[in-house]
Amino acid sequence: MAKEPVRVLVTGAAVSSLGQHTFSVSFKSREDHRKQLELEEARKAGLVPAELDEDGKEINPHIPQYMSSAPWYLNAQRPSLKHQRKWKSDPNYTKSWYDRGAKIYQAEKYRKGACENCGAMTHDKKSCMERPRKTGAKFTSMHIAPDEKVESFELDYDGKRDRWNGYDPSTYSRVIEQYEAREEARRKYLKEQQLKKLEEKNGKNEEEEASSEEEEDEDKVDEAKVDESKQMDFAKVEKRVRTTGGGSTGTVRNLRIREDTAKYLLNLDVNSAYYDPKTRSMREDPMPDMDPNEKFYSGDNQSRLSGQALEFKQLTVHSHAAFEKGQDIHMQAAPSQAELLHRNYKIIKEKLKSQTKDTIVEKYGNAASDEALPRELLLGQSEREIEYDRTGRIIKGQDMSLPKSKYEEDIFINNHTSVWGSWWKDHQ
Repeated sequence: MAKEPVRVLVTGAAVSSLGQHTFSVSFKSREDHRKQLELEEARKAGLVPAELDEDGKEINPHIPQYMSSAPWYLNAQRPSLKHQRKWKSDPNYTKSWYDRGAKIYQAEKYRKGACENCGAMTHDKKSCMERPRKTGAKFTSMHIAPDEKVESFELDYDGKRDRWNGYDPSTYSRVIEQYEAREEARRKYLKEQQLKKLEEKNGKNEEEEASSEEEEDEDKVDEAKVDESKQMDFAKVEKRVRTTGGGSTGTVRNLRIREDTAKYLLNLDVNSAYYDPKTRSMREDPMPDMDPNEKFYSGDNQSRLSGQALEFKQLTVHSHAAFEKGQDIHMQAAPSQAELLHRNYKIIKEKLKSQTKDTIVEKYGNAASDEALPRELLLGQSEREIEYDRTGRIIKGQDMSLPKSKYEEDIFINNHTSVWGSWWKDHQ
């Protein structure tokens, strides 16, 4: 939806009276302040022409007041944005580069009016920057310092604080030469050390070969096997390790031995266990028909159902069940509390189980105890003889037990002489 334009009624007197006071910081009455706001709204809405500065340029009415109002110390008499522009526009105001340490002339003997200490004409003895000599150049006329290049200019704020002002980048080539010479000497020294070690090793090997010719046939070393010290960094992987102080490059070792067969190569059948290459997981057993004593990998689900993974699963299930029953428990928010409650739950459960077992044993007895059992229970037979027919009905020896009701029979309450009550018969 398009917004309706704001319509403000501004009189000509208000425009003429307030147009002169936009730049002023003098006190305004409430009425003047209201008229000022109305005028600003009208300028923003385009009903009144924009304000002009002293150069005749229009001032954008949407500029905030803290930018458009000039500071008090500039004594601005008319509205202007000159204080926002670069008012030091003189191109020769700043010469922020000079020749640092430049020399212009090298004298061979002392000249009249020169520095008595070093012999340069560009300064006197009081402002000389050289170490005070025991006998100045005025008297010895030796080791005359060259005249410095003197420049007169005015630096701006940045030029005064520029630490690289006057720096010549070509002088850095000397630093590079020093480092290259040092590196070359270091490389040469290391090469000499390696050659020396190699010569010593060859001499020892010759002595060992002479002494162990007889033992070589007995102890043959498999050439396919690699020394452990040489394959130490075989599975080294450079990764970004997250630390408390930020990411830092660290060494993470891959713990899988490279001689092991990869899990996706154990069974090449297309319809065997699914392998996810992104997460490197294979949940099912790739070889279900193989002897369990011979295979070393039974699928990722095998590790999920054993050890601490199973305990964590039980803890999570207990936390969810307790939360659903109204307990204020959460695995991520308070893991210690959840674990403590789960531990208490297991203790109470074991107590209840043992209590139930004791109640049953107390009521029915314990067959594993050392107490003497009754004779009929011990031998599993009795003196009573019962005779059955082919269908399993009792012929003689024991009367058939009739099923009894939970209600008492042949007892009439409240002076009744027969069974009384209401019953249902013939839909009535």
